[in-house]
Amino acid sequence: MIRKLALFAIAGMTAFAAQQAETAAAPKTEALPKAETILDHYVEVTGGKAAYEGRKNEIATGTFELSAQGLKGSMTIYSAPPDKTYRVINLESAGIKIESGTGNGIAWETNPMLGPRVLEGVEKAQNLREASFNAPVDWRSLYTKAETAGVETIDGHECYKVVLTPAEGKPSTKYYDKKTGLQVKESMVTSSQQLGDVPAEATVSDYKEFNGILVPTKIVTSIAGQEFTITTDSIKINQDFPADRFDPPADIKALLNKK
Repeated sequence: MIRKLALFAIAGMTAFAAQQAETAAAPKTEALPKAETILDHYVEVTGGKAAYEGRKNEIATGTFELSAQGLKGSMTIYSAPPDKTYRVINLESAGIKIESGTGNGIAWETNPMLGPRVLEGVEKAQNLREASFNAPVDWRSLYTKAETAGVETIDGHECYKVVLTPAEGKPSTKYYDKKTGLQVKESMVTSSQQLGDVPAEATVSDYKEFNGILVPTKIVTSIAGQEFTITTDSIKINQDFPADRFDPPADIKALLNKK
């Protein structure tokens, strides 16, 4: 137990009396739970390990919005173990299509502004880590250290702060509501080949149940002065995918062949 002790030095007091006074005057503070307890509790309150492990793949659909720019479009994410993803965002009104994916030790992205890219270094490691299919369950294999760093109030909710340190990349801090056990926020440093290390924050809310698992359906992310919102409308599990669903597109394959 962590205690905050108030020590009083009283001249002429015997050692026994001083000890009694110190004990009586010592205000008790809350004992912080271990990080592993908080992280494992999150798995339980969102559905339990069995529900997570019953998923063999999933398709999530929803919307992607850049409110400041007045842009909003559709989003589809295909996922499968251990870290396979294919994500596509269509901002139809602006004629913008953004694709990205991970799998087999590769992370890639293609968009109209930067073209096709094969991610490297910390940026690659971060994308592969975030693509882990059962990340809440498998956090021990994704991070080398997890520590409870204290308590902080987020939007009126007292939350435990858990600092997670990966083998490659910067630590991230996740905030879990003390009452519900649900995650409400994450602070991190994202890495990119263009911008370097950039602080970012993501607020998660509006939990809904899909296939026995509670999922935050609204994620508002602030990064480099920009804010975007991802809203999930539907999640379907154990679907039939085309055999090449997670294969990189031709322009990414061309870059890989050059390497």
